[in-house]
Amino acid sequence: MFAALVAAWLTAPRWASLLRAPLPETEESGGEEPLAEPTPGAEPVEEASPERRISVKLYLEDPERLLLVPAERSIPFAESLAEQVRLVVDELARSSPGGLLSPLPEGSRVLDVFVRSGGVVLIHLSGDTAAGPGLGSTGELLSVYSIVNSVVGNFPAASRVQIVIDGRSDGTFAGHIDVSRPLLPDLALIAPDLAATTSVEGAPGPAPPEP
Repeated sequence: MFAALVAAWLTAPRWASLLRAPLPETEESGGEEPLAEPTPGAEPVEEASPERRISVKLYLEDPERLLLVPAERSIPFAESLAEQVRLVVDELARSSPGGLLSPLPEGSRVLDVFVRSGGVVLIHLSGDTAAGPGLGSTGELLSVYSIVNSVVGNFPAASRVQIVIDGRSDGTFAGHIDVSRPLLPDLALIAPDLAATTSVEGAPGPAPPEP
């Protein structure tokens, strides 16, 4: 009995060191603890912001009364006046519901827009703008002042509009209406029952010629 106690006492430090030693790695564990799976949807996806738009009043031709009628439209917002005018004229060239006519034939293009001192807006249009068949003097007058009234009526910074056709600024729109100078808007061409509510300001232009 005494001999057994002596042997246990002599070997105690070696057993204690074995108990404190780390466990050997196994083939199954690979020596690494499994990593936690990332939580799905932890970072929300940002949604694209909607395009900013503004409401404008366009003056379109009423073919029965041969006058201009205002129509509300929504167009994209632009930082500069020149680009905003371009968007208005582009919208004028689109087909219009409700029996109203666009002042510009299909295929018309805005080549450039410049804003000069004093609020004069110069609009450079492609040559096919004034090439529509059977435009006539009245139709030409309504086309010109549809553009002028729509631009000046929507933008206080614009006072007058000069239309340039295919690089020529010293002639007529399509053979009748002189566009060699900047034009003021014309309230006389707006339907009488709607003229009182329009925001177009400025001296009236010429009265519509007899067809």
